[in-house]
Amino acid sequence: MAGKKTPPEGAFTGWVEGTAEEVVCLGFMLDIGDIKESVDSQYRKNLIYSMYAQNQYGKSSKMDEELKLAGEIYSNELLRLKKCLEEDETIRVWYSDAPYSRCGFYSLCRMLQSYKNEVHVVKLPEYAVRKTNIVSYRNWGEVSAEEFAGFLSHERILTKEEVRMYALLWIELTEENSPLRAVINGRVTSVPEDFYDFLIWKGLTCKPVKEARLIGDILGYFQIGMGDWWFARRIEYFIQQGKIKVMEDFENKYARVICLAGTL
Repeated sequence: MAGKKTPPEGAFTGWVEGTAEEVVCLGFMLDIGDIKESVDSQYRKNLIYSMYAQNQYGKSSKMDEELKLAGEIYSNELLRLKKCLEEDETIRVWYSDAPYSRCGFYSLCRMLQSYKNEVHVVKLPEYAVRKTNIVSYRNWGEVSAEEFAGFLSHERILTKEEVRMYALLWIELTEENSPLRAVINGRVTSVPEDFYDFLIWKGLTCKPVKEARLIGDILGYFQIGMGDWWFARRIEYFIQQGKIKVMEDFENKYARVICLAGTL
């Protein structure tokens, strides 16, 4: 099944037999923040807005309002999914090893324990062969809509035992409720907020560099499935802490020129 858009999955869900309009995206970013709060809580909506809006420059009040509605849109998508489940529809779940996707998938399995629907899953493979080329993807957001059908050979039915196992993993993560979750050696693991900070320090020196270049290098070299917004947020935090210096400032934060402020 292919959708008209490929937003961040979390999990990325759709009816097995359906149209593009029946694609549901649950992009709640559950690898970040408090997960004892419900996924459709105001806390989660505010978090999603803060991530989306932090580097929007020159935005109008209309654009800002649209960004504020992002969390509400995902909540409505969740209601659509629940309606589908209540009507005993078979669903297909697309997920990957990106931390936000795995967390979304586990959270979804926790919800699926309350239903008896047949669930099909398609996990993004490590790579795909395209004619004479091998293409790797970090998440479903990198896959164009017309390519989705090509991954259906990886589809399988999720057993009730697997649903229970993943649901239990989500319960464990919820009890730990760390500020961040990462995929380490194939397992979703609770980690501290500064877990990815070493990547910033690895790429940042006393030589000025554009913030966008630094973040781009991190995402390109270390394909960890974390969005650019997280690193932008951490860089902003270290600027406020005086550990990173802004050499040239711009309204567009990604365009700023930054460097190490001194000894850490």
